[in-house]
Formats: sequence, C-alpha cells, structure tokens
Amino acid sequence: MTDQRLNQASEDGKFHRQSAQFRSSIGDDKYPAEKGRYILYYSPVCPWAGRTLIFRKLKELEGVIDTVQVSEYIGTDGWFFTGTDGSPESDPRYGFRTLKELYHMVDPNYNLRFTVPVLFDTKTKTIVNNESSEIIRMLNSGFSSVGGNDLDLYPELLRSEIDEFNELIYHTLNNGVYKTGFAETQEAYDENVYKIFETLDYVEEKLKGKDYVIGDILTESDVRLFVTIARFDVAYFTIFRCNLRMIRYEYPNIDRWYRGLYYNNPAFKETIDFDLVKRGYSKTRFLPVPAGPIPAILPKSQ
Repeated sequence: MTDQRLNQASEDGKFHRQSAQFRSSIGDDKYPAEKGRYILYYSPVCPWAGRTLIFRKLKELEGVIDTVQVSEYIGTDGWFFTGTDGSPESDPRYGFRTLKELYHMVDPNYNLRFTVPVLFDTKTKTIVNNESSEIIRMLNSGFSSVGGNDLDLYPELLRSEIDEFNELIYHTLNNGVYKTGFAETQEAYDENVYKIFETLDYVEEKLKGKDYVIGDILTESDVRLFVTIARFDVAYFTIFRCNLRMIRYEYPNIDRWYRGLYYNNPAFKETIDFDLVKRGYSKTRFLPVPAGPIPAILPKSQ
C-alpha cells in the first residue's frame, strides 16, 4: 500500500508538485453545463480545494454543483471518507471509502497522487478536471447558463495584472509553503523559506491602503492569496516551519485585508475550519496535534 503522506519529496529532498492529469472543461461537447450533474470533491484542509469552495459560494452555485467532503488529512492511501466533521462514512453515490477508488473507477491504470479538488461528472462517470486553477475559471463563467450570479472574478480589463500576480504567489507562496514544509534537506528548505517572506513583504506593500489585491474590486487573486494566508499562522508557521514571521504580528496590511474578507464575506468565513486545518496538517506530517489554543484569525475589531 502506498503511503502518500511519506511520498511528498523526491530523491533530491525537494517537493515537486504533481501536474494535474484531468484537464477538460465545462462547455466542451462532452461536458455541457447542467444543474445537478457535477460533484466537487474536496478536503476542508486543502487550500487548492478551498479556492473552489470559495468560488462556488461567491458565484452562488450551491444549487448547481453538489459537494462531497473527504478527510482532513491524507491517510496511508490518500484522502478518505471519515464519517465525522462533515465527511460521510463512504462516497454517497458509489460507496467508496477512499478517493483512490474514484480515480481508479475512472482510470484503473492511474498511479499518481489522488488529489483534491476533483470536479466529477456523474453522467459519464469521469473526472472533468482536478486542477484547481482551471476549476475556478469554470466556476467563474462556465455555469452562467444554468445558475449562479453575474459576478466576474476574472474581468478582462484586469486579466494581465491578475495573471502576473497569480504567477508570482503560486511559485513562492501558495506552493512555496509546501516546498518548505516538505523539504527533506537543509538546502531545499533554505532555498524556499526566504522566498516566502520576500513575497509576503511585497504583498504587504501592495495592500497598503487597499481592500483588494488587484484594482478596487474582489478578484480571483484575492481568493488565491486568501487560502494560503488563512492557513499560515495556524499551520504553515509551525507545522511547515515557515517561521520567520507571523501574519498577525508582522504584516498589518495583509492581516487587515485578510480579516476584512473573512468577517465581511460569508464565502470566505464559511469555507474554512481552523480546528480541522490544525489537526489535518499535524496528522499529515506525523506530528502531535498542538494542545494550545488554535492560532486562528484575530477578532474583527482588533
């Protein structure tokens, strides 16, 4: 049995994120937009899945796309169903106990990591897509003919600026915390940990006097940044050893922006559970769950 918790770094001691293998789109001939046809599989701990949950709620697609929650940590055979904390005991449609079984129903020869999020088509019993950056674009515009609202989180006039910001934070922050946390050599750790804080310094300055990252409206970039910042103090600072500075104490502009989104927009507040984040990351790294209070978000007024 493959232990996915152990199989995170390569032989060079560095973490290399696996490329998604299912890359189709809603709107293709095979996958037309239909209400109730698609399921989004997610873990409440995973920031990549968190992106899709926020988009689904921002776009008011809860009645269009169903969700199924898996475990808060990666077990010996990947993500699984727990019967606790919002996850069913087994897949409600197929009775599977692990996400691996869903992947293998679609492709019996699939031998890579069994990742979330997964956008699954119940009619063809196939995976539409398991790349979060592409799924959120589909949620933004792919289901407009069958439901949701007119909110555009990737407006055409701001796309070049959004793309540039997304590219920066992906390599050094969104994925940078994983390259740091799963580093198995000092060289790999040092190579990535300082880049995280260089990027945070840049974002701190960019958010000075601003409520949103790009322009003066909520965009995809805010969502991509939020899912990492929301997990930073509670998990990445301690469990992933990204411990040069904390968001709440050393980055006042980021913290103000972060708390503004969390307290003022239910799509952000209702899609993260800080207790599950702490437990999930601890178990994935084979660490005891910290006994102290959860270093979650500061109060709105502080």
